[in-house]
Amino acid sequence: MLGFLKEPVVVTAKINVNLVALTVMGLISRLWGLCYPRAVVFDEVYYGQFVSLYMKRIFFVDDSGPPFGHMLLALGGYLGGFDGNFLWNRIGAEYSMNVPVWSLRVLPALAGALCVPLAYQILVELHFSHCAALGAALLILLENSLITQSRFMLLESILIFFILLAVLSYLKFYNLQKHSAFSGSWWFWLLLTGVACSCAVGVKYMGLFTYMLLLATAGLHFWHMIGDQNLSNVSLLCHFLARGLALIIIPMGLYLSFFYVHLALLYRSGPHDQIMTSAFQASLEGGLARITQGQPLEVAYGSQITLRNVLGKPMQCWLHSHTNTYPIRYENGRGSSHQQQVTCYPFKDVNNWWIVKDPGMQQLVVSNPPRPVRHGHIVQLVHGITTRYLNTHDVAAPLSPHSQEVSCYIDYNISMPAQNLWRVEIVNRESDTDVWKTILSEVRFVHVNTSAVLKASGLSGASLPEWGYRQLEVVGEKLSKGYHQSMVWNVEEHRYGKSQEQKEREVELHSPTQMDISKNLSFMAKFTELQWKILTLKNEDTEHKYSSSAMDWITMDTNIAYWLHPTSGAQIHLLGNVATWASANIAALVYLCLSLWYLLRRRRKIYDIPEDAWQLWMSAGGICGGGWAVNYLPFFLMEKTLFLYHYLPAVTFQILLIPVVLQHLGDHLCRSVLLKSMFSALTVAWLSSVYFVYHTFRPVTYGQPALSLPELRALRWKDTWNILIRKH
Repeated sequence: MLGFLKEPVVVTAKINVNLVALTVMGLISRLWGLCYPRAVVFDEVYYGQFVSLYMKRIFFVDDSGPPFGHMLLALGGYLGGFDGNFLWNRIGAEYSMNVPVWSLRVLPALAGALCVPLAYQILVELHFSHCAALGAALLILLENSLITQSRFMLLESILIFFILLAVLSYLKFYNLQKHSAFSGSWWFWLLLTGVACSCAVGVKYMGLFTYMLLLATAGLHFWHMIGDQNLSNVSLLCHFLARGLALIIIPMGLYLSFFYVHLALLYRSGPHDQIMTSAFQASLEGGLARITQGQPLEVAYGSQITLRNVLGKPMQCWLHSHTNTYPIRYENGRGSSHQQQVTCYPFKDVNNWWIVKDPGMQQLVVSNPPRPVRHGHIVQLVHGITTRYLNTHDVAAPLSPHSQEVSCYIDYNISMPAQNLWRVEIVNRESDTDVWKTILSEVRFVHVNTSAVLKASGLSGASLPEWGYRQLEVVGEKLSKGYHQSMVWNVEEHRYGKSQEQKEREVELHSPTQMDISKNLSFMAKFTELQWKILTLKNEDTEHKYSSSAMDWITMDTNIAYWLHPTSGAQIHLLGNVATWASANIAALVYLCLSLWYLLRRRRKIYDIPEDAWQLWMSAGGICGGGWAVNYLPFFLMEKTLFLYHYLPAVTFQILLIPVVLQHLGDHLCRSVLLKSMFSALTVAWLSSVYFVYHTFRPVTYGQPALSLPELRALRWKDTWNILIRKH
């Protein structure tokens, strides 16, 4: 029974020494001296703020993209014991002792290091020689810009890692297609493709470009499968469903999970709450939730409410009034109604409270049982403190003369009757009998007499002059001018009014609310709102000293100074390897010209290279050249501040194209022994120049050693480069 113990247990394994050596060199190049400098480097000042908020579980919104990349950076901080206490306010600020610099930077560095063996494996899976694959890996290893970007708390190296992992996984899956379809390894690489694509998109939306490329490639490959008569209809259907599951369904589910974890971690109220809806704010711990928790759900006649404008940008504001009136005449000579001002006020205030009144009754309290207000009901809105009715009429608004003035009506005993009836329209209703709900319902108030809609026009224009205390204008806008979020309001704070006497009611309006109904948003409701905010929230793009255009990137006419030592000449710059970038441009041009030449010749039935070489040439170009194009060309259409690091995913693919072109030239154009020998010698000389450029710019890649003024001036190979020369 124990006979198997008589023989030793032997385990054999194949080890690719090239792959191991490249991985080790990649780790050394990215991890060496990782804690230097122990100061905030460029965009660490931006991402560090989010890491601190994760540590403190405080909600935030970053309009630059999804949360997965931020969570990975925060994971590094968590593993290092970071408590989030650091003021990220200045590039170059020294890190305090509680900041685990190595832990915060290690995940981007590991991702950058692993890009080296990934490049090697991608070329192998494209069926190029190990020599070509080794060349691709060495080019990634010696690329100064990728080293710099990998060594700090930034996201580009993580993005590139997942992009390359997705490409490698798909190639491995595709190469298993003919002989091992539906095997365990086939499923593994297909599923890993979808997971890597989702992670790339979850780090930055730039990952969508490569995801779309791989989806298009998978679609093209499946189209070819349809023409294979050896595959049955059932088999084709299984292939289609497998790809749909792995490349669409699972990535979508994983993308949702990033937001689920993000929202689960950030459950506390914070400085970014104000751009979210009242319902979202009320779901967070602290902040608005402390005020609104347990308010009455259904708005009834007699309810005391505050009305927040749904648009919420550039700032949140509430419907507001005060005792001051509009001036009899404005600065431009136009007259007003001289009625009580109604504005949108960006702060909480007792003058934001209104009472929902039934036009057919005089009482301003909630009856027992309460009579809820439904979609389509007619109401009057009474200002809580001044007891004047919300009103609009055919008088031009102060800043928007094509819209109607909104006021609280004062009876001056002149021929200007009150027009204070408003129809409640619930925009997000499920039926025409929906009840108006606190926080959840988004409503429009349509004026009965003129059909004008209550609108916070000041959110898209100037604020009122001094006589209006610089508050935001509210107008009556004609429905014919179209729908806008500034016309939509929601009840934020709500209580059932109990006091009929004005003095008692004023005391009531000043007191906090406490009732027993909670309103928790579902995950999908919170995800939808947060996703929409990320996609639509735009910070004002300002010109940056180191911003650049997409045209500057190809020739590397720009650089970014990441860090400067406060006393010495030590500095770190985002600069690419000039020899590599120039070679990548030449390789792309050669590939394009040769492809056009081959296509023209093939059209004439002239085949310069074997069919398998042609297929290899086209597939490699589709991945490497296509990866460069989809990650570069879209930037010409973007209206945003651009930086050199936006080009790094594209240039990574372009670098992979260099050994593809070199092997093709060596195999098919250098046909004599002499030409092959000369070509090999030139290739070695070129690789030496790549290393020379890497070594020359190594001090500004790693920030050490510090260089003298003449040495710094010598590094300014282009007039457009901003090498920092300290003036003494």
